[in-house]
Amino acid sequence: MARVHQILTSLGYGDAIGNAVLGIRRVLLAAGFESETIVETVDPRLEHLTVDYRDMVDEVGPDDLLIHHFSLGSRASRTAFAMPGRMILAYHNITPPQYFLGERDELVRQCYHGRRELRAYRSRVDLALGDSEFNRRELEALGFSPTAVLPVVVDFSHLDLPPDPRIAEAFDDDLVNIVFVGRLIPNKRPDNLIRYFHAYRAAFNPRARLILAGSHTHFGNYLAELHAFIARLGAADVHILGQVTNEELTALYDVADVFLCASEHEGFCVPIVEAFYKRVPVVALASTAVPVTMDGGGLLFDTNDPIEVAGLIDAVVTDEALEARVLQAQDEAVERLRARNFDELLLRCVNQVLTTPARPPVPVADDFWRQFQLAQELEQIRETRPSAFQALPASSTAVTSAARVGTGA
Repeated sequence: MARVHQILTSLGYGDAIGNAVLGIRRVLLAAGFESETIVETVDPRLEHLTVDYRDMVDEVGPDDLLIHHFSLGSRASRTAFAMPGRMILAYHNITPPQYFLGERDELVRQCYHGRRELRAYRSRVDLALGDSEFNRRELEALGFSPTAVLPVVVDFSHLDLPPDPRIAEAFDDDLVNIVFVGRLIPNKRPDNLIRYFHAYRAAFNPRARLILAGSHTHFGNYLAELHAFIARLGAADVHILGQVTNEELTALYDVADVFLCASEHEGFCVPIVEAFYKRVPVVALASTAVPVTMDGGGLLFDTNDPIEVAGLIDAVVTDEALEARVLQAQDEAVERLRARNFDELLLRCVNQVLTTPARPPVPVADDFWRQFQLAQELEQIRETRPSAFQALPASSTAVTSAARVGTGA
């Protein structure tokens, strides 16, 4: 039986891509495929499930199939391109780099290079998959063919854990709890969440609080800007919790009265369907993949007027009939999502590629693997002899070329 491996830049713990990778791994192993999860970096809690991409360069053969999870340009991504064998591209979308200008220059470069490199895969992959219809359409617009949708792995088991009682102690009272779950990064527009919440308190209900739960790692400056904005606005009862555990997360959904989303760029937005599952009314900006993800549930808005958005929040909080209709539509959307047979869809895609004649090998630079080896040697020097690495001549042709392999320059 052919080997079917997954390769990706970074395997995170508890995020949407990480859950998708683990779900695919489970299905492949259950179907009898030999399968490795090949990564550049990994959360230590998942390291035992992975292998470093550098160790697989000589292991992947022409009869193998790589499922390449593409989200950012990286060394692992470029190495995967040059490896033999068939390839399925699993596209999780890339945030437009302009959102990070002035916040994280490194991420601006990564997003820019990722979007540029994505186009090169049109001639490399045998099948391009989006994890939402929005992402599939983006692939199609870029010229990928054939394309299909492999939906996000639906697993709500982390929300069935006993809720952390400290959340209820802190927030389960007579105040209206407006909650958002997601990373505190610019494209999620937490600043607009604060604006809308402030308008709701001023115009409709002063007894309310806003709870923002999500990682702000590597965005310390942006977090400081948000705190300064809250102070300038005079917005009271804004609680920024940072990353939370699964027990804290399910407790937050338990105390939430409304889930509010102002994100301007989403490839899917898993927290929306989590809120559906926990029966929290969702009010969200109709942007990018969000309308498709909501699938008729929740309330969508297409304005940035804080008073208008505040009015929607007030309507779903105070109108019991409206809330009941919203929740019913959300329940139906969850049932449609869960009715999809993820295992069957995945195996159908795998078998489709394995039974189709392989594409001709894509040419890569003649010296690619030589430069790869040089980059490996430089990385070993950097890790074991950092002072010697710093002393290397920056103008050396070999060093400069190898550095390009390592950084995507």
